[in-house]
Amino acid sequence: MMQIDKGDMLIAEPFMLDPNFKRAAVLIVDHEDDLGTVGFVLNKKSPYKIEELLDDIGDFEGDVYYGGPVANNILHFLHNVGDMVEDSLGICRGVYWGGDFTAFKFLMAQGLIKPENVRFFLGYSGWSPHQLSEEIKEGSWIIEEMDSNYLFKTDPDNLWKVILQSKGEVYSALSQIDGDYINN
Repeated sequence: MMQIDKGDMLIAEPFMLDPNFKRAAVLIVDHEDDLGTVGFVLNKKSPYKIEELLDDIGDFEGDVYYGGPVANNILHFLHNVGDMVEDSLGICRGVYWGGDFTAFKFLMAQGLIKPENVRFFLGYSGWSPHQLSEEIKEGSWIIEEMDSNYLFKTDPDNLWKVILQSKGEVYSALSQIDGDYINN
């Protein structure tokens, strides 16, 4: 079985029935098998814009994504400006989680952080100890190495398919399966 680690991507298998994760690409930001796992769904937009949820950000405009079904009233953010934001946690090359949010908002308002540098999420995806390992054993997830381009350059609506196609023939064929006929 493949080992999961911080910075890995989970790609939902094509027939995933859980509506929270159907066609989802999830970035793992924290994982310890004995403690549990935290991640963010990268490709499900919420109906909100960041300027509707935050004050003091100037004319910064950006989408807010549905990070997962847990605590979806809490805002999280992933960004690529870790050297500018104190207390950000490095997740993988070119991707950071959180940091000093007051300073982050100031940098946004000053135009030093632009929408293409950040992705906002309401809620997160969480797994209890050993739960994710069991789901991987059952074949619910395909593990892929994270590339910051998936977060900052790839169209979120096509992300699931793009990642599968990048893995080669078998996975590329899986990306063509239409799971929409499955009732949730």
